[in-house]
Amino acid sequence: MTGRQLHLNAFLMNTGHHEASWRLPESDPLAHVSLDHYVHLARIAERGTFDSLFLADGPQLWSNLAQRPAGALEPLTLLTALATATEHIGLIATASTSYNSPYNLARKFASLDIISGGRAGWNIVTTAGAEAARNFGLDAEPAHAERYARAAEFLDVALKLWDSWEDDAVLGDKAAGVWGDDAKIHPPRHRGTYFSVEGALNVPRTPQGYPLLVQAGSSEDGREFASRYAEAVFTAQQTVEDARAFYADLKARTSRAGRDPEHIKVLPGIVPVIGATEAEAQAREQELEDHIVHRHGVANLERLLQLPSGTLELDGPLPADLPPESAVEGAKSRYTLVVELARRDRLTVRQLIGRLGGGRGHLTFAGTPEQVADAIETWFTQGAADGFNIMPAVLPSGLDAFVDHVVPILRTRGLLRTEYGPRTTLRERYGLPRPANQHVQPAYA
Repeated sequence: MTGRQLHLNAFLMNTGHHEASWRLPESDPLAHVSLDHYVHLARIAERGTFDSLFLADGPQLWSNLAQRPAGALEPLTLLTALATATEHIGLIATASTSYNSPYNLARKFASLDIISGGRAGWNIVTTAGAEAARNFGLDAEPAHAERYARAAEFLDVALKLWDSWEDDAVLGDKAAGVWGDDAKIHPPRHRGTYFSVEGALNVPRTPQGYPLLVQAGSSEDGREFASRYAEAVFTAQQTVEDARAFYADLKARTSRAGRDPEHIKVLPGIVPVIGATEAEAQAREQELEDHIVHRHGVANLERLLQLPSGTLELDGPLPADLPPESAVEGAKSRYTLVVELARRDRLTVRQLIGRLGGGRGHLTFAGTPEQVADAIETWFTQGAADGFNIMPAVLPSGLDAFVDHVVPILRTRGLLRTEYGPRTTLRERYGLPRPANQHVQPAYA
């Protein structure tokens, strides 16, 4: 197989991404705390030769218990278990730079990378929302710009920690009685605005050097952060035109930051609802929408749009006087996406809730396997994506349907591998080089 290949990531969320997925007869309402459920999903994705799987997370209880399965297993713990149940697929966990310390988090990701044989990835988030802030002794969330400034220093420290061991620091010389070379240990001795970290990591350098760095923010601050650090970006766009604009902008920023734009992969989210016929897929989509409890959607919208409770009318439009993105301190890019979607398609609040129910702003696409494959190919070949974040509306059936019916089409078209092949690390799957240790001078011929 030759030519440019799709990168596919499976975004796994309890019973599925549609908020009403748990209400279907096929769904297990306790799947969100079932290791067997996630092992099954990981093996389906591996059967589809996906590059990676991904778990979202946040340090707060999402929504409310009435709406959908709430709470989640801690992702690094879960992915360590999945590492022993899979062979090839990458394992990406979300972890916040706002509510963690660099040393502990760098150690956890290094441990996962070693345990998995080089398959770890970190989805770097700054965590919006006052709910999370109050769980860590703060009265309100830090300002958007401050969250990203902290995140940049956090990443700088983490990189120093992952590089604090040279690759050949361990000697294991039994005859000489020398286990390792202390000259190849480089403590960060970092003193910064947000962090003070003295010593070297207590885990050796890992198979990948450090985990694949993933980012999901699309605001101005998020794009600048991604251009400096990210190697894969999960993003949300509703149209191929918007996706192409985002793709071109991010690649250009990455180049201006002195990095190879081929070393950042852009993966928009897509929620495929698949049927043997278009009518069957649309009926499946309608079944899910019919199970939405709209009062939850109204409350979620008012929270996202920073409106007082009771502001929105279910069969009316969004208010005309919503503040601009610059006034929002929460999830800026998602705020803008939702408002623009409602304005562009002239949606009532009820209709907007239906459109958001499947993917919270990500593209939802109902169709046959061929139509889903066509949409993916169009975005991929028209400069809108390097691959996709696959977000099945219902799990496990939606992932099964994608792997059984869409993946074969993509393989036939030469867009997706038929087997994993000899490459073993997550970086290699994404076509990325292993980073050199910052303390080692490159050898020149």
